[in-house]
Amino acid sequence: MLPCLNKKLFGFECMGCGLQRSFLLIIQGDFTAAFNMYPAIYALIPLVVFTTASLFFKFKYSNKIINTLAIASVIIIIVSFIIKKIN
Repeated sequence: MLPCLNKKLFGFECMGCGLQRSFLLIIQGDFTAAFNMYPAIYALIPLVVFTTASLFFKFKYSNKIINTLAIASVIIIIVSFIIKKIN
């Protein structure tokens, strides 16, 4: 696994810390632990899948769907980061 450069240099986790571990937990089938590790994983996976699919296929509202998924992902990332810092 790649180490977090932010954590190594500054000593605290960034907003992306836990993403790799969460993805590996999903591959292993531990969905609850993946959510606890990085809650935004369940918004990022559909975003990546839909964005990739929209490169090959035409969807009617693809820009709106991608924007909605991106905004939801950013909101979840920020909220979970704040909650992690508070606890």
